[in-house]
Amino acid sequence: MKPALVLAAALALSSAATAAPAASAGTLPPDPLDRFRHQKLAWQPCQDPQLTAAGAQCTTLTVPLDYRTPQDGRTLALAVSRIRTADPAMRRGILLTNPGGPGTRGLDLPVALHAQLAPATVAGYDLIGLDPRGVGASGGLNCGLNRSTWLRSVGADLSGFDQAWQLAKADADACWNKYPALLPQLTTRNTARDLDVLRAALGEQRASFFGQSYGALLGAVYAQLYPQRVDRLVLDSAPDPERYGSGAFLQDMGAANERALDDFAAWAAPRNGTYGLGASPAAVRATVESLVRRARTAPIAVDGFHLDGALLPVLLTFCQGDDRDSADYAGILRQLLDAADGKPVQASPALHELLTTLLAPGPDAGADLAATMGYLCDDAAAPRLQQWYRTAVQNSLSTQPVFGPVYSGPTPCASWRSNPTEAFVRVRNAVPALQIQSTGDTHAPYQGAVALHGRLTGSRLVTVPGRVHTVLLNGYSACAQQAVDAYLSEGTLPEADTTC
Repeated sequence: MKPALVLAAALALSSAATAAPAASAGTLPPDPLDRFRHQKLAWQPCQDPQLTAAGAQCTTLTVPLDYRTPQDGRTLALAVSRIRTADPAMRRGILLTNPGGPGTRGLDLPVALHAQLAPATVAGYDLIGLDPRGVGASGGLNCGLNRSTWLRSVGADLSGFDQAWQLAKADADACWNKYPALLPQLTTRNTARDLDVLRAALGEQRASFFGQSYGALLGAVYAQLYPQRVDRLVLDSAPDPERYGSGAFLQDMGAANERALDDFAAWAAPRNGTYGLGASPAAVRATVESLVRRARTAPIAVDGFHLDGALLPVLLTFCQGDDRDSADYAGILRQLLDAADGKPVQASPALHELLTTLLAPGPDAGADLAATMGYLCDDAAAPRLQQWYRTAVQNSLSTQPVFGPVYSGPTPCASWRSNPTEAFVRVRNAVPALQIQSTGDTHAPYQGAVALHGRLTGSRLVTVPGRVHTVLLNGYSACAQQAVDAYLSEGTLPEADTTC
């Protein structure tokens, strides 16, 4: 429930480059990526105060817009940050990072890692942050979107389906009308290529990598494409690349959120005297389902906002991502129930933040949504027929009455104007890796991480009982933290898969 830090966005396209000299007879032609791999990086003070306070430096990395034609001169400028080790004698190399998304800004991730990891671990690495292509200071999209998410419930009776479809299509069209050349190049495969150009430009033969959420998926893709370039690989809360896309991938989240609601209901029932949500888990669930129906009939007026049944279930997904927030979740439900009953309600800071995020997002939220759309829709083709989504919602209702109409509904990818330029990377390799994953993750369900683990035959899986997404930086498990520190600092993977 913490607001994300945001950075200013700017797009940079450079002019055509000088053509490479012709190769002499009997020699291989020059690699068109050499000029990118051997570019000189000009480090300077960062503009972000948080990065400056952490002692970070920033630079710009030039990469091809389209790796299939890198010689055509079209390039992008990517924003990079670095916190250098304070003890060069302890330095092992670089730790590339990605915070997730897709479409999340990553310049400030080294600051969080520097604070979270053990000092001996931090001493071994220059921590490297990056706003991926099309994100934040690396050409952040400005499509004029005024929403923070395309997710919305279409309702159990599909009454909100047409509006959801039109809104999602309008978002897709707004970006395509402005960025027809850039959008097809916002892919995970290209971001992995960008990471390898960055590794080379930093003068490193190999790189370690930390990624969480979608960033863990990116790390798995990088290891598949460049296995010889990987040193130590940490994947926190990884989704399954085989399920990645706006169809099955999102539907997995619907089932995970229903399980989280049941888990919360079991917590809240013994506390009925405090929150009045129901004396049994079934009663708590019935209270939540009734509140969603009421909001669809009459939006709930609270804190100057009107929360309807399309966005109330989305707000609930934000509440139940971390089981340590159960008291806040219960308090938010109590406030919404009282407001629905017409009682005066003073919104808590947590509820105010969620309402603002959903109903009054700033321009940065719209920019980040545009980047998320770009990656998700360009990586994997989505079903294009309305009936596919209508059927998916109807099929979900028996087991996902609250969240099926959210995660099985239409997405902007259904109205995307192109198919992926390249197939999504199939991840199957033996690169050593450390996976950490909670059993109740609502964004990257545990079964997906297990499936990925089976295809990463050199990996070890550290299972964390509980419900949280992104284990390490949330400080959720000392056991998982110790495993990460041991691996990054000593190169020691657990002898076998383990449960904390």
